Amino acid sequence: MDRRCFGLLCELLRTDGRIKNDGLVSVEEQVCCFVHTLAHHVKNRTIRGRFYRSGETVSRYFNSVLQGVLRLQGSLLRVPDPVLAECTDPRWKCFKNCLGALDGTYIRVRVPTNDKPRYRTRKGEVATNVLAVCSRDLQFIFVLPGWEGSASDSRVLHDAVTRPNGLRVPTGYYYLVDGGYTNGEGFLAPYRGTRYHLSEWDGGNLPRDHVEYFNMKHSKARNVIERCFGMLKGRWAILRSHSFYPIKTQCRIITACCLLHNLIRREMSVDPLENAVFPIETQNGEDVNIIDNVESSDQWTAWRNEIALSMYNQWTRRRVARALARAAEVEENRTRNRRAAIDDKAAREARD
Repeated sequence: MDRRCFGLLCELLRTDGRIKNDGLVSVEEQVCCFVHTLAHHVKNRTIRGRFYRSGETVSRYFNSVLQGVLRLQGSLLRVPDPVLAECTDPRWKCFKNCLGALDGTYIRVRVPTNDKPRYRTRKGEVATNVLAVCSRDLQFIFVLPGWEGSASDSRVLHDAVTRPNGLRVPTGYYYLVDGGYTNGEGFLAPYRGTRYHLSEWDGGNLPRDHVEYFNMKHSKARNVIERCFGMLKGRWAILRSHSFYPIKTQCRIITACCLLHNLIRREMSVDPLENAVFPIETQNGEDVNIIDNVESSDQWTAWRNEIALSMYNQWTRRRVARALARAAEVEENRTRNRRAAIDDKAAREARD
């Protein structure tokens, strides 16, 4: 975060976050203590020694700034921007009306001993299952932390969709999800039992049918959420290990880190981590139907097959056209060389 972005954050917290000077500690110092804690994951006593404040003062202002950042959700969360028909990005132009990518990630947390079995993941870590949705420009659209690590991704998604202020997916639009989710209305998943991850396409391996081609294009586009998670954890050290706060505060910290990530992505011209880590608005006052459940759909599966076949046929036609163009170019070069050889021979004979 550069100075300009830091100053803008302080101004937002003054106006919309309701953070004020109390005569002893300025807003800038309060925010600096807060951001330093998130970025370096240090304890209260470290901040106390660095800023020469009491432990009670550091704790009070940390929670005050945390609440202020959470009040900025309306302005810092990204508004979904669907992929248009004239999109030129090769990763997204095949997915018309797509709003972004959705996935879950585990973030380690500290919980009471009695709650550890519920928060234990398949790998044995005590963590919370965080559901997040991001846009094509690596900004978070929706974040839902707090679920236990033992909860399945589909269960967390169902909770996010059914909440009063949860994830809203207008009818006719969708998010890209991985194979752990149901392929249903509003959520486009890849084909199961087929090559999918980008590492499986290394070495020049080409798709053999429309199913593999769809999975390859889907993986390249959905990889944006993996990059977003990588940048988020790389930026805020407090998310890379369990913190020293109660579980409720830890979940609020996760949301605050996502909001600050969006601010940095939006306001800084160059994000230093971008290369280091690999509600739809209504028009003309019309109402928008919202998808309020997550279930498999034969109609949605047929639509996915239609998209996959269309994408594969277009790719095949482009390959054939390129092959014909190369063959025509080779034949033209051969004809030109033969003509040149004949002209040279005729010139030599004329001289003789």
